[in-house]
Amino acid sequence: MSDTPAPEFSRMTDATRFDGEPVTIAANESERAALAARFGLISIDKLEAEVVLSPDDNAVLANGTLKASVVQTCAVSGDDLPVEIVEPLALRFVPETEAPTEEEEIELTEEELDEIPFTGRHFDLGEAVAQSLALAIDPYATGPEADEVRKNGPLGDNEPSGPFAALAKLKK
Repeated sequence: MSDTPAPEFSRMTDATRFDGEPVTIAANESERAALAARFGLISIDKLEAEVVLSPDDNAVLANGTLKASVVQTCAVSGDDLPVEIVEPLALRFVPETEAPTEEEEIELTEEELDEIPFTGRHFDLGEAVAQSLALAIDPYATGPEADEVRKNGPLGDNEPSGPFAALAKLKK
């Protein structure tokens, strides 16, 4: 039994479904709350993706768009910061192959770096979308009050700070 927890936003998708129709997935409230906790966000108010699946040799291409509304913490002020994310998706799901031996050297091409392996006839489109969202979040996003906080905060003054500044004050 695996110790890996189940994905919060799992949408198992048939790797043989190629009808040309867009596949739309959306996270429900509990899935969004669990993903917000996983990604260190205050909340995720919307998470949806629309993709078209197409065959690519023995792989599956999923091209479309990810849309999300998240609330994260401003990196400077600490205030709640609502953010709208619209990201293109270009995912390639490939059947998992046998792992190479330890002595075998692996060299990946640029295209292979973004491949998502799967086993059987299904892949998890939801988890791939969740991971794409995680990559789209700006960890240093700042809000409208950030400049004011920088100017008036401890980083904005010209006073020396740190342990040597404290020692200098004691010396006086």
